[in-house]
Amino acid sequence: MSAAGNASTRTSTSSGTGTGTGTGTASTARDAPAVTIRALPRQRRHTLHFLAGLRDFAPVFLDTEVDMGAVLEHRAAARADQHSYSVSGYVLHTAARVLAAHPEANGAIRGRLRPRVARYGTVNGKLAFDRTLGGVRVVLTAVLPDLANCSLDEIQQQVDRLRDGDPEQLKEFAGARMLHKLPVPNGRLLSRMATRPLRRRAALLGTFAVSSLGHRPIDGFYSIGGTTVTLGLGQIAQRPVARGSAVVIAPVLRLSLTFDHRVIDGAEAADVLAEIKTGLENFPAVPDAGHPAPPATREPAAAGAEKAASRS
Repeated sequence: MSAAGNASTRTSTSSGTGTGTGTGTASTARDAPAVTIRALPRQRRHTLHFLAGLRDFAPVFLDTEVDMGAVLEHRAAARADQHSYSVSGYVLHTAARVLAAHPEANGAIRGRLRPRVARYGTVNGKLAFDRTLGGVRVVLTAVLPDLANCSLDEIQQQVDRLRDGDPEQLKEFAGARMLHKLPVPNGRLLSRMATRPLRRRAALLGTFAVSSLGHRPIDGFYSIGGTTVTLGLGQIAQRPVARGSAVVIAPVLRLSLTFDHRVIDGAEAADVLAEIKTGLENFPAVPDAGHPAPPATREPAAAGAEKAASRS
C-alpha cells in the first residue's frame, strides 16, 4: 500500500509468484487489473444502519402464486374512469385488512433476556421506493399510516406523491437524509436509539412492509423489511392456472412473505399469506366507496392483460 493509503480513493495492484516443479512464473503489477476503493456513498448510510439492526431477526420465508385477473380487470375499469392504481397499492390495501384481522402478526418484539412483544391497534405499511439522491440510486422507504381504514384511492395518492415527489424535499425521507450527514458511528447509534422503543416502531418502521421488483423480469424475491411481516412482489407473468375444471392462461404474481419467527409461527404466517392471496384474487370483495366494481363475470385473461401489469 502506498503512502496515499489515507486518501478517500485508493487504487491498488498486486503481484505474486507461482511456483511449481519447474521455473516459477511472476505476475507483475502490469498484469493485474486496477482495483478502485472508495468510501461508501453517504446516500447509502441509512441502508447500512438499517441492516445493522436486523441481527436479531429470525426470518422464515414463504411464497405463493396469485391469479391477478380480478385485480387487472379492476385496474382496467378504473383507468377507463380516469383512475390509475399500482400493483403495490392493491397489495397494501389488501394486506392491511388481513393484518387487522391477525393482531398477532401486526406486532413487533424487542429484547433478549426479557423479551417484550407489542401488538399495534393500527396497521401501518412501509413501502420501498427506488429513488436517486445526490446522483446515487438508493432504496428509500416511507410509512403509510392506518391503511386498514384507507380506501384504495387514498393509498394510491400517497404512493404517487412518494414515488414522483422530490426525494430531497419530501418530509418522509428527512430521517434518511439526516443519517447521510452524520458520521457512521453517530448515525448508527441514532438509528438504533430511534427504533428501539416498541411504541415508536409502528410509526417509524411500519407494522408490515412491501417491496416490489415487478417492474423487471423477476419472478420472486424475499426481503426482510424489519417488520414481523414483509411482502415481496415479483413480476406479473402469463402462466397456466386452474379456474374451476379448466386450465387457462392468466396473469400470475409470485408473492413472498418473510416473517419473524420470534413473533409468530408458520401456521399464522401461512394464514396471513393465504388470506392476502384470496383477497387479491377476489378483489374487491367489499368495494370502497366510489371505486369501479369489477365485471360481473371473468373470462380467461385477454392477450393485452399483461400490458396492464407493466406499472407495478
